[in-house]
Amino acid sequence: MRVVVLNTGTELLLGDVQDAHLAFIAHEILPLGLRINERRTVPDGQAIRDSLSELFGRSEILFVTGGLGPTSDDITRDVVADVLGLELRQDAQVLASLRQRLAARAIKWTSSIARQAEVPVGGQVLLNENGSAPGLYLKANINPLIPSPHVFVLPGPPRELQPMFRAFVTPVLRSIVQVPALIERRLYKIACLGESTIEEAIGDKVLAIPGIELGYCARPGEVDIRIVGESDAVSRVDAIIKKELGSSIFSANDETLEEVLVKLLTGRKETLAIAESCTGGLLANRITNIPGASLVFLAGYICYANEAKIDMLGVDPKLIEKQGAVSEPVARALAQHARMRARSTYAVATTGIAGPSGGSPEKPVGTVYIALATPDETLVKKLFFPSDRETFKQIAAQAAFDLLRKKLVVT
Repeated sequence: MRVVVLNTGTELLLGDVQDAHLAFIAHEILPLGLRINERRTVPDGQAIRDSLSELFGRSEILFVTGGLGPTSDDITRDVVADVLGLELRQDAQVLASLRQRLAARAIKWTSSIARQAEVPVGGQVLLNENGSAPGLYLKANINPLIPSPHVFVLPGPPRELQPMFRAFVTPVLRSIVQVPALIERRLYKIACLGESTIEEAIGDKVLAIPGIELGYCARPGEVDIRIVGESDAVSRVDAIIKKELGSSIFSANDETLEEVLVKLLTGRKETLAIAESCTGGLLANRITNIPGASLVFLAGYICYANEAKIDMLGVDPKLIEKQGAVSEPVARALAQHARMRARSTYAVATTGIAGPSGGSPEKPVGTVYIALATPDETLVKKLFFPSDRETFKQIAAQAAFDLLRKKLVVT
């Protein structure tokens, strides 16, 4: 079946909001044997009507997102109903739910809010358990006079759309599509290896297996390997990838590197401290974004200036003066002192030159030292990531986390 996603909202085209729906919907519908054939983004207004009129004739399932709120620019519901030739009627149950929601939050009721309770005749309400505007499902050819696909009209905010999709859209999809032989999608996440290196290791071997779709997605400090195919073929590919890449794979469950670390440390009942210079708190921020981090993360020290390295962690000023802040001895001292001060099992430290200035022939921009202090030893790696400041920080953070991960999985 031909599947199309139509995102509505001027804010998307102005760059004020990023589209988070394409990847989510694509991932959710794949087990049903569905693929997104087209995605289109249009501003509020006439463009919605024009796109619906065009897409009705060449889609079988159409997901429309955004424009279901109470304000004057929220016109998606009205336009969909009009293009389908359906009357909008107020749904008493939805209206009561809206009044209850606003009363519980002490939000003043305005007449425009009631617009969200309007439902095209024959449409099915998809409950919104995380917001006010409900979604809608309009079956194919709901108006016999106007040919149309199955239309799902969904709220724009991802925190509303995603749980609604899983709870209410997926069951409807299962009832209207014939699920094929089991199709599996697997994702392998690799840190600190280049895309071309990974392809050289697995590419030919994987593609030699019939019926497998192989893809890569590179981002700073990480490459995702995606395979899609029938169950038996995917199992064969899984064995190849694990054999060739082994410990470089940090997750096969779509987890972030920091999620993996929190899980590993929690399972081992061990703790972590972090001392950061060039990464400026990025490692601590990522760790504390993970639920349960408080069980394992004890302290983060952002020692950006030399004085902070001395005052906060007691690094010897003579060491900094002799070796330089960006050096193996200082990285080692940062990790060791952070571990001792926090009384943690492990400590990770970063010190480097993010640029664009500050480099030298001996230590060019992009140089970073990453240290890991453990109960038995302190490891230090010198790495080189010449890039813009933000990318440098992201790659350095990945390298620091992966150094710790590899230590945890081999001991």
